[in-house]
Amino acid sequence: MNRILLSIFAVGLCFAVGQALKCYKCDLGFWDLCYTTEVKCNDGDNCFSGVGKAVKFVDIKMKGCLAVDECNKTTTTDFPSSSTHTVYNITKACCDTDLCNAAPGLPRMSILPLALATLTTAFMTKVLV
Repeated sequence: MNRILLSIFAVGLCFAVGQALKCYKCDLGFWDLCYTTEVKCNDGDNCFSGVGKAVKFVDIKMKGCLAVDECNKTTTTDFPSSSTHTVYNITKACCDTDLCNAAPGLPRMSILPLALATLTTAFMTKVLV
């Protein structure tokens, strides 16, 4: 009986440990445009959504995985790094459930609709000209 319970516990532990947090990732987006993909985070990371301003007027966004101790902080990026010329400020807010850092900004476009649109445009141009 103990062997069965130990086996069940071991299998359950494998599933619990093997589940990495999934997050949306966007390296850099402007305004509401942010091309996202799904990624698996490392242990000790949370999902984050970052919003900020570049050059004091352009809205930027970032998404991805972030170490827990870096969450809910505002970071400033200067260029060059030794100067006081701020490129952007961004505040990163974290969450700790799968895909909790908001829905994708730009869906991936399949090649089929793009090819169909191109062929239709070429055909219509030939017919109308």
